[in-house]
Amino acid sequence: MADRPAAGSQSALRGANRGLILDALKQHGGLTQVELTGATGLSAATVSTIVKELVGAELVEVRSTVRTGRRAQLVTLARRVGLAVGVHIGLRHMRVVLGDVAHDVVAEQLLPLPAQHRVDTTLDRAALLITDLLDRMGASLDEVLGIGVGLPAPVDVATGMVSVKGIMRGWDEVPVAHVLSKRLARPVFVDNDANLGGLAESTLGASRQYQDSIYVRASYGTGAGLVIGGRLHRGFAGTAGEIGHVQVDPSGRICLCGSRGCLDTVVGSQALLEPLRASHGALALRDVIAAANEGDPGCRQVIADAGATIGAVVAGLCVAVNPQCVVVGGELAETGEVLTGPLREAIRRRVLLNQIAPLEVFPAALGERAEVTGALQLVLQSTDLVTRDELEPMTWRGLG
Repeated sequence: MADRPAAGSQSALRGANRGLILDALKQHGGLTQVELTGATGLSAATVSTIVKELVGAELVEVRSTVRTGRRAQLVTLARRVGLAVGVHIGLRHMRVVLGDVAHDVVAEQLLPLPAQHRVDTTLDRAALLITDLLDRMGASLDEVLGIGVGLPAPVDVATGMVSVKGIMRGWDEVPVAHVLSKRLARPVFVDNDANLGGLAESTLGASRQYQDSIYVRASYGTGAGLVIGGRLHRGFAGTAGEIGHVQVDPSGRICLCGSRGCLDTVVGSQALLEPLRASHGALALRDVIAAANEGDPGCRQVIADAGATIGAVVAGLCVAVNPQCVVVGGELAETGEVLTGPLREAIRRRVLLNQIAPLEVFPAALGERAEVTGALQLVLQSTDLVTRDELEPMTWRGLG
Protein backbone atom coordinates (compact mmCIF):
# COMPACT_ATOMS: atom_id res chain seq x y z
CA MET A 1 0.00 0.00 0.00
CA ALA A 2 3.00 2.31 -0.52
CA ASP A 3 1.84 3.48 -3.95
CA ARG A 4 -0.06 6.56 -2.74
CA PRO A 5 2.96 8.88 -2.44
CA ALA A 6 4.23 7.74 -5.83
CA ALA A 7 0.85 8.52 -7.40
CA GLY A 8 0.90 11.92 -5.78
CA SER A 9 4.41 12.51 -7.09
CA GLN A 10 3.31 11.48 -10.58
CA SER A 11 0.37 13.86 -10.40
CA ALA A 12 2.66 16.66 -9.24
CA LEU A 13 5.07 15.89 -12.10
CA ARG A 14 2.28 16.01 -14.65
CA GLY A 15 1.12 19.32 -13.20
CA ALA A 16 4.66 20.69 -13.43
CA ASN A 17 4.95 19.52 -17.03
CA ARG A 18 1.65 21.19 -17.89
CA GLY A 19 3.03 24.36 -16.35
CA LEU A 20 6.16 24.13 -18.53
CA ILE A 21 4.08 23.89 -21.69
CA LEU A 22 1.72 26.69 -20.69
CA ASP A 23 4.64 28.93 -19.72
CA ALA A 24 6.32 28.27 -23.09
CA LEU A 25 3.12 29.21 -24.92
CA LYS A 26 2.70 32.28 -22.73
CA GLN A 27 6.22 33.41 -23.61
CA HIS A 28 6.35 32.60 -27.32
CA GLY A 29 2.73 32.58 -28.46
CA GLY A 30 2.08 29.73 -30.90
CA LEU A 31 4.52 26.79 -31.03
CA THR A 32 4.38 23.48 -32.84
CA GLN A 33 4.62 20.33 -30.77
CA VAL A 34 8.19 19.84 -32.03
CA GLU A 35 9.04 23.39 -30.93
CA LEU A 36 7.38 22.76 -27.56
CA THR A 37 9.63 19.72 -27.12
CA GLY A 38 12.69 21.92 -27.67
CA ALA A 39 11.41 24.77 -25.51
CA THR A 40 10.46 22.62 -22.51
CA GLY A 41 12.96 19.75 -22.66
CA LEU A 42 10.09 17.26 -22.41
CA SER A 43 9.85 14.21 -24.63
CA ALA A 44 7.70 14.31 -27.76
CA ALA A 45 5.36 11.70 -26.26
CA THR A 46 4.90 13.72 -23.07
CA VAL A 47 4.23 16.91 -25.02
CA SER A 48 1.69 15.13 -27.21
CA THR A 49 -0.14 13.67 -24.21
CA ILE A 50 -0.26 16.93 -22.27
CA VAL A 51 -1.36 18.95 -25.31
CA LYS A 52 -4.32 16.55 -25.70
CA GLU A 53 -5.17 17.05 -22.03
CA LEU A 54 -5.01 20.83 -22.35
CA VAL A 55 -7.14 20.76 -25.49
CA GLY A 56 -9.71 18.71 -23.58
CA ALA A 57 -9.65 21.26 -20.77
CA GLU A 58 -10.12 24.07 -23.35
CA LEU A 59 -6.91 25.75 -22.22
CA VAL A 60 -5.11 25.41 -25.57
CA GLU A 61 -6.15 25.21 -29.19
CA VAL A 62 -4.49 23.31 -32.04
CA ARG A 63 -4.61 24.17 -35.73
CA SER A 64 -2.70 23.16 -38.85
CA THR A 65 0.23 25.25 -40.03
CA VAL A 66 3.36 24.95 -42.19
CA ARG A 67 6.87 25.01 -40.73
CA THR A 68 9.96 24.72 -42.97
CA GLY A 69 7.80 23.45 -45.80
CA ARG A 70 6.09 20.75 -43.75
CA ARG A 71 2.64 20.58 -42.23
CA ALA A 72 2.59 20.78 -38.46
CA GLN A 73 0.18 21.29 -35.58
CA LEU A 74 0.39 24.78 -34.06
CA VAL A 75 -0.50 24.96 -30.36
CA THR A 76 -1.75 28.25 -28.88
CA LEU A 77 -3.41 29.26 -25.63
CA ALA A 78 -7.19 29.28 -25.96
CA ARG A 79 -8.77 32.69 -26.56
CA ARG A 80 -11.19 32.06 -23.69
CA VAL A 81 -8.30 32.43 -21.26
CA GLY A 82 -8.61 36.18 -21.64
CA LEU A 83 -7.25 39.41 -23.10
CA ALA A 84 -4.26 41.54 -22.13
CA VAL A 85 -4.08 45.32 -22.48
CA GLY A 86 -0.90 47.15 -23.38
CA VAL A 87 -0.51 50.92 -22.94
CA HIS A 88 2.53 52.93 -24.01
CA ILE A 89 2.44 56.49 -22.70
CA GLY A 90 5.11 58.48 -24.49
CA LEU A 91 6.05 62.13 -24.25
CA ARG A 92 3.81 63.06 -27.22
CA HIS A 93 1.57 60.06 -27.87
CA MET A 94 -0.25 57.17 -26.27
CA ARG A 95 -0.75 53.76 -27.91
CA VAL A 96 -3.27 51.28 -26.50
CA VAL A 97 -3.63 47.72 -27.78
CA LEU A 98 -5.65 44.67 -26.89
CA GLY A 99 -3.86 41.37 -27.32
CA ASP A 100 -4.78 37.75 -26.84
CA VAL A 101 -2.65 35.17 -25.07
CA ALA A 102 -1.16 34.08 -28.41
CA HIS A 103 0.43 37.57 -28.65
CA ASP A 104 -1.82 38.65 -31.52
CA VAL A 105 -2.96 42.29 -31.43
CA VAL A 106 -6.74 42.31 -31.90
CA ALA A 107 -7.40 46.06 -31.51
CA GLU A 108 -5.27 49.20 -31.43
CA GLN A 109 -5.62 52.96 -30.96
CA LEU A 110 -3.04 55.76 -31.20
CA LEU A 111 -3.69 59.12 -29.56
CA PRO A 112 -1.45 62.23 -29.78
CA LEU A 113 -0.67 63.92 -26.47
CA PRO A 114 0.23 67.55 -25.74
CA ALA A 115 3.64 68.44 -24.38
CA GLN A 116 3.88 68.13 -20.59
CA HIS A 117 0.59 66.21 -20.49
CA ARG A 118 -0.97 65.93 -17.03
CA VAL A 119 -1.03 62.60 -15.24
CA ASP A 120 -4.72 62.73 -14.27
CA THR A 121 -5.91 63.66 -17.76
CA THR A 122 -3.66 61.11 -19.43
CA LEU A 123 -4.74 58.25 -17.18
CA ASP A 124 -8.38 59.25 -17.76
CA ARG A 125 -7.76 59.04 -21.51
CA ALA A 126 -6.06 55.67 -21.13
CA ALA A 127 -9.03 54.28 -19.20
CA LEU A 128 -11.47 55.62 -21.81
CA LEU A 129 -9.45 54.18 -24.70
CA ILE A 130 -9.29 50.78 -23.03
CA THR A 131 -13.04 50.61 -22.44
CA ASP A 132 -13.70 51.90 -25.97
CA LEU A 133 -11.52 49.21 -27.55
CA LEU A 134 -13.21 46.53 -25.44
CA ASP A 135 -16.62 47.80 -26.55
CA ARG A 136 -15.54 47.62 -30.19
CA MET A 137 -14.46 44.02 -29.67
CA GLY A 138 -17.69 43.12 -27.88
CA ALA A 139 -15.58 42.26 -24.81
CA SER A 140 -15.80 43.36 -21.19
CA LEU A 141 -13.33 44.32 -18.49
CA ASP A 142 -14.02 40.97 -16.83
CA GLU A 143 -12.16 39.31 -19.72
CA VAL A 144 -9.03 41.40 -19.15
CA LEU A 145 -6.22 39.52 -17.40
CA GLY A 146 -4.31 42.70 -16.67
CA ILE A 147 -3.03 46.00 -18.04
CA GLY A 148 0.64 46.70 -18.79
CA VAL A 149 1.80 50.32 -18.92
CA GLY A 150 5.08 51.64 -20.30
CA LEU A 151 6.39 55.08 -19.24
CA PRO A 152 9.36 57.09 -20.62
CA ALA A 153 11.01 57.25 -17.20
CA PRO A 154 12.61 54.89 -14.68
CA VAL A 155 9.93 52.98 -12.77
CA ASP A 156 9.96 51.15 -9.47
CA VAL A 157 7.90 48.13 -10.51
CA ALA A 158 7.15 47.27 -6.88
CA THR A 159 5.14 50.49 -6.48
CA GLY A 160 4.31 51.37 -10.09
CA MET A 161 5.77 54.85 -9.56
CA VAL A 162 8.34 56.92 -11.43
CA SER A 163 11.47 56.51 -9.33
CA VAL A 164 13.46 59.63 -10.30
CA LYS A 165 12.02 63.12 -9.79
CA GLY A 166 11.86 65.67 -12.59
CA ILE A 167 12.01 63.34 -15.60
CA MET A 168 8.20 63.30 -16.00
CA ARG A 169 7.09 66.51 -14.34
CA GLY A 170 3.82 66.17 -12.49
CA TRP A 171 4.05 62.37 -12.43
CA ASP A 172 6.34 62.23 -9.39
CA GLU A 173 4.95 60.30 -6.44
CA VAL A 174 1.81 59.26 -8.38
CA PRO A 175 1.17 55.50 -7.97
CA VAL A 176 0.20 54.97 -11.60
CA ALA A 177 -0.54 51.27 -11.16
CA HIS A 178 -2.82 51.90 -8.20
CA VAL A 179 -4.66 54.83 -9.82
CA LEU A 180 -5.38 52.99 -13.08
CA SER A 181 -6.24 49.74 -11.30
CA LYS A 182 -8.73 51.59 -9.10
CA ARG A 183 -10.40 53.13 -12.16
CA LEU A 184 -10.70 49.88 -14.13
CA ALA A 185 -10.76 47.25 -11.36
CA ARG A 186 -8.09 45.16 -13.11
CA PRO A 187 -4.45 44.38 -12.20
CA VAL A 188 -2.02 46.97 -13.58
CA PHE A 189 1.73 46.50 -14.09
CA VAL A 190 3.98 49.49 -14.87
CA ASP A 191 7.53 49.56 -16.24
CA ASN A 192 9.95 51.75 -18.16
CA ASP A 193 9.24 51.74 -21.91
CA ALA A 194 12.80 50.80 -22.95
CA ASN A 195 12.62 47.84 -20.55
CA LEU A 196 9.39 46.76 -22.22
CA GLY A 197 10.95 47.12 -25.66
CA GLY A 198 13.81 44.91 -24.50
CA LEU A 199 11.37 42.38 -23.08
CA ALA A 200 9.39 42.23 -26.34
CA GLU A 201 12.39 41.99 -28.65
CA SER A 202 14.04 39.31 -26.51
CA THR A 203 10.94 37.10 -26.42
CA LEU A 204 9.30 37.76 -29.78
CA GLY A 205 11.63 39.95 -31.84
CA ALA A 206 15.15 40.49 -33.12
CA SER A 207 17.02 39.20 -30.05
CA ARG A 208 14.88 36.16 -29.24
CA GLN A 209 17.78 33.82 -30.10
CA TYR A 210 20.08 35.48 -27.56
CA GLN A 211 20.33 35.26 -23.79
CA ASP A 212 22.11 38.60 -23.34
CA SER A 213 20.95 41.67 -25.25
CA ILE A 214 20.51 45.43 -25.02
CA TYR A 215 17.53 47.25 -26.49
CA VAL A 216 18.22 50.92 -27.28
CA ARG A 217 15.19 53.19 -27.55
CA ALA A 218 16.09 56.36 -29.48
CA SER A 219 13.17 58.76 -29.39
CA TYR A 220 12.35 62.08 -27.72
CA GLY A 221 14.76 60.78 -25.09
CA THR A 222 17.09 57.78 -25.03
CA GLY A 223 16.98 54.70 -22.82
CA ALA A 224 18.09 51.09 -22.81
CA GLY A 225 16.52 47.82 -21.71
CA LEU A 226 18.97 45.16 -20.49
CA VAL A 227 18.24 41.45 -20.80
CA ILE A 228 20.80 39.28 -19.01
CA GLY A 229 20.57 35.51 -18.92
CA GLY A 230 17.19 35.74 -20.63
CA ARG A 231 15.73 37.94 -17.88
CA LEU A 232 15.03 41.66 -17.83
CA HIS A 233 17.47 43.48 -15.54
CA ARG A 234 15.87 46.56 -13.98
CA GLY A 235 18.37 47.36 -11.24
CA PHE A 236 17.45 48.76 -7.84
CA ALA A 237 14.21 50.81 -8.09
CA GLY A 238 14.32 50.51 -11.89
CA THR A 239 17.17 52.81 -12.90
CA ALA A 240 19.26 50.28 -14.87
CA GLY A 241 19.71 51.25 -18.51
CA GLU A 242 19.05 54.98 -18.05
CA ILE A 243 21.70 55.89 -20.61
CA GLY A 244 19.91 59.15 -21.40
CA HIS A 245 21.41 60.44 -18.16
CA VAL A 246 25.02 59.48 -18.83
CA GLN A 247 27.11 62.65 -19.03
CA VAL A 248 28.55 63.30 -22.49
CA ASP A 249 29.21 67.07 -22.26
CA PRO A 250 30.56 68.30 -18.89
CA SER A 251 29.83 71.93 -19.86
CA GLY A 252 26.50 71.17 -21.48
CA ARG A 253 22.93 72.05 -20.61
CA ILE A 254 21.11 71.14 -17.44
CA CYS A 255 19.01 68.00 -17.90
CA LEU A 256 15.55 67.30 -16.48
CA CYS A 257 17.25 65.02 -13.94
CA GLY A 258 19.26 67.98 -12.60
CA SER A 259 22.65 66.94 -13.95
CA ARG A 260 24.62 68.75 -16.64
CA GLY A 261 25.34 67.54 -20.17
CA CYS A 262 23.40 64.25 -20.12
CA LEU A 263 23.02 62.31 -23.36
CA ASP A 264 19.38 63.46 -23.58
CA THR A 265 20.51 67.10 -23.69
CA VAL A 266 22.62 66.29 -26.77
CA VAL A 267 20.43 63.85 -28.73
CA GLY A 268 16.94 64.49 -27.31
CA SER A 269 14.25 65.97 -29.52
CA GLN A 270 14.95 69.61 -28.62
CA ALA A 271 18.68 69.17 -29.26
CA LEU A 272 17.96 67.66 -32.68
CA LEU A 273 15.52 70.38 -33.71
CA GLU A 274 17.56 73.42 -32.65
CA PRO A 275 20.34 73.27 -35.31
CA LEU A 276 17.69 72.88 -38.05
CA ARG A 277 15.67 75.99 -37.18
CA ALA A 278 17.76 78.43 -39.21
CA SER A 279 17.63 76.32 -42.38
CA HIS A 280 14.31 74.47 -42.00
CA GLY A 281 12.13 76.62 -39.76
CA ALA A 282 9.95 75.21 -37.02
CA LEU A 283 9.83 71.39 -37.19
CA ALA A 284 8.51 68.60 -35.03
CA LEU A 285 10.54 65.45 -34.48
CA ARG A 286 8.18 63.50 -36.78
CA ASP A 287 8.92 66.08 -39.50
CA VAL A 288 12.66 65.54 -39.14
CA ILE A 289 12.26 61.76 -39.37
CA ALA A 290 10.06 62.04 -42.46
CA ALA A 291 12.45 64.50 -44.14
CA ALA A 292 15.46 62.29 -43.37
CA ASN A 293 13.70 59.34 -44.97
CA GLU A 294 13.01 61.50 -48.03
CA GLY A 295 16.73 62.30 -48.34
CA ASP A 296 16.98 65.75 -46.73
CA PRO A 297 20.74 66.14 -46.03
CA GLY A 298 20.40 68.38 -42.97
CA CYS A 299 17.89 66.12 -41.23
CA ARG A 300 19.94 63.05 -42.10
CA GLN A 301 23.03 64.74 -40.65
CA VAL A 302 21.54 65.53 -37.24
CA ILE A 303 20.15 61.99 -36.92
CA ALA A 304 23.46 60.44 -38.01
CA ASP A 305 25.31 62.58 -35.45
CA ALA A 306 22.83 61.43 -32.80
CA GLY A 307 23.45 57.81 -33.80
CA ALA A 308 27.21 58.20 -33.36
CA THR A 309 26.80 59.86 -29.95
CA ILE A 310 24.32 57.25 -28.73
CA GLY A 311 26.61 54.51 -30.02
CA ALA A 312 29.54 55.85 -28.02
CA VAL A 313 27.48 55.67 -24.80
CA VAL A 314 26.05 52.25 -25.64
CA ALA A 315 29.59 51.02 -26.31
CA GLY A 316 30.52 51.71 -22.68
CA LEU A 317 27.49 49.76 -21.57
CA CYS A 318 28.47 46.90 -23.89
CA VAL A 319 31.98 46.75 -22.45
CA ALA A 320 30.48 46.40 -18.97
CA VAL A 321 27.65 43.98 -19.79
CA ASN A 322 29.12 42.09 -22.79
CA PRO A 323 25.80 41.41 -24.60
CA GLN A 324 25.48 39.21 -27.67
CA CYS A 325 23.53 41.84 -29.57
CA VAL A 326 22.17 45.37 -29.52
CA VAL A 327 18.68 46.04 -30.90
CA VAL A 328 17.83 49.60 -31.94
CA GLY A 329 14.25 50.88 -31.76
CA GLY A 330 12.24 54.03 -31.08
CA GLU A 331 11.08 56.75 -33.47
CA LEU A 332 14.58 57.69 -34.65
CA ALA A 333 15.17 54.07 -35.69
CA GLU A 334 12.49 54.56 -38.36
CA THR A 335 15.28 56.23 -40.38
CA GLY A 336 17.02 52.87 -40.70
CA GLU A 337 20.74 52.99 -41.42
CA VAL A 338 20.78 56.79 -41.14
CA LEU A 339 20.70 56.26 -37.36
CA THR A 340 21.75 52.64 -36.99
CA GLY A 341 24.84 52.80 -39.26
CA PRO A 342 26.75 55.46 -37.24
CA LEU A 343 25.50 53.89 -33.99
CA ARG A 344 26.80 50.48 -35.04
CA GLU A 345 30.14 51.91 -36.17
CA ALA A 346 30.64 53.80 -32.89
CA ILE A 347 30.00 50.60 -30.91
CA ARG A 348 32.40 48.54 -33.02
CA ARG A 349 35.18 51.12 -32.71
CA ARG A 350 35.00 51.08 -28.91
CA VAL A 351 33.97 47.56 -27.90
CA LEU A 352 36.61 44.89 -27.45
CA LEU A 353 36.65 42.63 -30.50
CA ASN A 354 35.31 39.19 -29.59
CA GLN A 355 36.46 36.84 -32.34
CA ILE A 356 34.41 33.95 -30.94
CA ALA A 357 31.09 35.78 -30.78
CA PRO A 358 31.22 39.26 -32.38
CA LEU A 359 28.65 41.78 -31.16
CA GLU A 360 25.68 42.15 -33.52
CA VAL A 361 23.61 45.33 -33.98
CA PHE A 362 20.09 44.90 -35.39
CA PRO A 363 17.05 47.11 -36.00
CA ALA A 364 14.04 46.26 -33.82
CA ALA A 365 11.87 43.61 -35.46
CA LEU A 366 8.69 44.85 -33.76
CA GLY A 367 9.12 48.47 -34.85
CA GLU A 368 6.81 51.05 -33.28
CA ARG A 369 4.92 48.30 -31.44
CA ALA A 370 7.93 47.03 -29.49
CA GLU A 371 7.14 48.86 -26.25
CA VAL A 372 3.41 48.17 -26.25
CA THR A 373 4.06 44.53 -27.15
CA GLY A 374 6.35 44.41 -24.13
CA ALA A 375 3.50 45.80 -22.03
CA LEU A 376 1.31 42.89 -23.21
CA GLN A 377 4.13 40.48 -22.44
CA LEU A 378 4.51 41.98 -18.96
CA VAL A 379 0.86 41.17 -18.27
CA LEU A 380 1.19 37.60 -19.48
CA GLN A 381 4.36 37.03 -17.46
CA SER A 382 2.79 38.55 -14.35
CA THR A 383 -0.51 36.68 -14.58
CA ASP A 384 -1.21 33.08 -13.64
CA LEU A 385 -3.20 32.08 -16.72
CA VAL A 386 -4.20 28.71 -15.34
CA THR A 387 -5.73 28.81 -11.89
CA ARG A 388 -6.07 26.01 -9.38
CA ASP A 389 -9.81 25.93 -10.13
CA GLU A 390 -9.03 25.14 -13.77
CA LEU A 391 -6.39 22.51 -13.03
CA GLU A 392 -8.39 20.58 -10.44
CA PRO A 393 -11.21 19.63 -12.87
CA MET A 394 -8.49 18.16 -15.12
CA THR A 395 -7.55 15.84 -12.27
CA TRP A 396 -11.18 14.93 -11.64
CA ARG A 397 -11.52 13.99 -15.31
CA GLY A 398 -8.68 11.53 -14.86
CA LEU A 399 -6.03 13.74 -16.44
CA GLY A 400 -3.87 14.26 -13.35
